[in-house]
Amino acid sequence: MALAEESFNPGAPETVMVACAHGTNNARGRELINQLRDHIAALRPGLSVLEAYVDVQEPALPDVMASVPAGVPVVVVPLLLTVGYHVQVDIAEAVAARPGSVAAAPLGPDPRLAGLLHERLGELPRDWGIVLAAAGSSRPEAAEQIEVLAADLAVRRPQRVLAAYGASAEPSVPDAVARLRAGGAAGVAIASYLLAPGYFHDQLATAGADLVSAPLLSSRLVAQLALEHFDAAVRHA
Repeated sequence: MALAEESFNPGAPETVMVACAHGTNNARGRELINQLRDHIAALRPGLSVLEAYVDVQEPALPDVMASVPAGVPVVVVPLLLTVGYHVQVDIAEAVAARPGSVAAAPLGPDPRLAGLLHERLGELPRDWGIVLAAAGSSRPEAAEQIEVLAADLAVRRPQRVLAAYGASAEPSVPDAVARLRAGGAAGVAIASYLLAPGYFHDQLATAGADLVSAPLLSSRLVAQLALEHFDAAVRHA
């Protein structure tokens, strides 16, 4: 967790959540991320939930941070599923630049997200394989978290589960699909470990699988996780 130089005051009544997403050009993806912020606000009446992005969309995170009056404590909650460059660099730098701010942990991994992936997949033949498809990151700790999630999913399914990535890590999703087929899988399903439709989810349709699950949103669980991580950041600060 990143902590700005000036002391953070979690007891202040105006504590603000900056719900920071990656950003997407996909209209449905934008709608679902906006709905997520609405769900967070509905679950916590009185909490100010601000919109921000690290890429593609505006308002940019540094601009949002600068817009909050001095002295008002801020918790940046990454609407992202794993650690990676955007969490460790973009969000960390924005928090460090504004006194009185902290960053919460990203939304995953969490065993409950494995449960949600399990639900999204539904019933599958036992002789199929499953590719757990994440966006991917060059940061090795991100892949480690996906492997943890894959293990959580595997205990819920009779099928073999293999983690794969859309970019920046190996194996790629198409390679994982091919590997499962070569290993004897009669069919392959992709468990989409993505929050919303967008570029990476579109690419899953071209990976050669027989089934691609829907993204995680909209799910009440994701809003609950965001609030849990907000509260944890406040307690830690």
